[in-house]
Amino acid sequence: MKPCLLLLLTIAAACGAGRPPNIVFILADDLGITDIGAYARHFTDAKAEDIFFETPHLDKLVADGIAFSQSYANQLCSPTRAAILTGRIASRMGVTTATPNTKTYHNQGLKVPYGYDPHDVLEHKDPIKGKRPWINATTNTSIDPSLPTWPKVLATHDCAFLGKWHLGGHGAADRQPSAHGFEELAYSDAGGSPYFKWQAEWNRHTPHFPTMPGKFRIGKEGEPTGRNYLTDDLGARATRFIESRSVKEKPFVLYYCPFAVHTPFQAPPGDVKYFSNKKQLAHLGRNNATYAAMLKHLDDSVGEIRATLEKTGLAKNTVLIFTSDNGGVTYTDPPATTNPPFKGGKACLYEGGVRVPTIVWQPGRFEGGKWCDAVTDCTDFLPTVAELTGNPPPGDIDGRSMLPLLQAPAAPGPERTLIWHYPFNVSVKHPDLGTPLSPHSAIRVGDHKLIWDWHGRLELYNIPKDPQEMHDLANEKPELTVQLHQQLKQWLKDNVAPRYWPRRDESVKPADADIPFPFRDLR
Repeated sequence: MKPCLLLLLTIAAACGAGRPPNIVFILADDLGITDIGAYARHFTDAKAEDIFFETPHLDKLVADGIAFSQSYANQLCSPTRAAILTGRIASRMGVTTATPNTKTYHNQGLKVPYGYDPHDVLEHKDPIKGKRPWINATTNTSIDPSLPTWPKVLATHDCAFLGKWHLGGHGAADRQPSAHGFEELAYSDAGGSPYFKWQAEWNRHTPHFPTMPGKFRIGKEGEPTGRNYLTDDLGARATRFIESRSVKEKPFVLYYCPFAVHTPFQAPPGDVKYFSNKKQLAHLGRNNATYAAMLKHLDDSVGEIRATLEKTGLAKNTVLIFTSDNGGVTYTDPPATTNPPFKGGKACLYEGGVRVPTIVWQPGRFEGGKWCDAVTDCTDFLPTVAELTGNPPPGDIDGRSMLPLLQAPAAPGPERTLIWHYPFNVSVKHPDLGTPLSPHSAIRVGDHKLIWDWHGRLELYNIPKDPQEMHDLANEKPELTVQLHQQLKQWLKDNVAPRYWPRRDESVKPADADIPFPFRDLR
């Protein structure tokens, strides 16, 4: 071989030519779409100097990457996490909500009914006063490792998991990240975590229920980093992992799920004091200084990860994806955040509950500083990373690869059909009615989104024209309303097992139902 050709091949190999890109996937928890400054400026008339929250690193990611304006998740974290890992709509797997340490057939040592999953909950309900015509459905608290999740699909890559899992049946050892093929860096199979002194909880060895059979494993602390705030600790672990991969030949996936900015509201006191004294306090109705401090630490960790990719020379052959698992939390006291200009928040099927920020960055490959207005969904991430890495996506998935949109962000994108299903009475207040949320399902086909309140109300919105969902078109477009409702019901019938549907409480007469409109059973 001629020396010059050998030199060129050596340089190409060193630069990663022909090598599939690494993937760094960051899934924030409960981050509202306009919590990021660049998104707040995009969707509202806010000026940079007016914004209370501080997200300079995420703002730079938007400036250098591709930001999606109509990216959707589910109303709560576990359904979104299940959808991301499998490419399937979560309710197909029975993951319809997120639960604390709830009783399941498995952890109670009970015989599993035919057709059920061992990790289906026995009961999940909020303390709601008054008579409700529907009895809550059940939910699955895990995803089966036999499904083709990321490590199986991305066979060309080493896959590592870091942070919040919350898909393992609350500590079932055979449903943890390693059962799917992930290397576990540090993680917890819980919905939330303390931000200080979290290690004992993550290293817990005793099941929450003594009746639980089999092996129990709820998490892993990992090797110490010397940082005493959880978000900083996880960020250090992410950068440590990336640095370790700079000398490895095989490409990697880092699936990083920080607990930030989920409750409890905890942050270093100095940062809380700083935000408490900001003149922008209460801009866009936001006055939770502790939440603002938590968000700042999340933003800093993203900046640290990006800086590490650039320092190690891995940035050019790494795709970094950032998103959130649901809309921002508006029901805490004080509220964590607001989601202007969108209605509602976490637990709602309005845009504020399910529309989330999504940013994709790979320098030199995708043109930076672009907004994509095409509709995308959390089920799209699996086929996207599969295509990016040259791996075939699994069959029987609902998502579509986003690669064509990354290559042409201004393209309108194909018409999409999205489904949401939340079969529970919830103590979170309805943003318009002020009453506890009813079981809800929803469908978006093209521009129109129909929301079905199971207590008997249908709402229809044209989302591009009315993203605030202020103008209900159900009476103006009765034929379309009926058509979309029938399509939604048929999809649920074909794809969702009956135990994951609400059940009619026949003991509650319609006239006695504690709801703000006449009850109608629209099944």
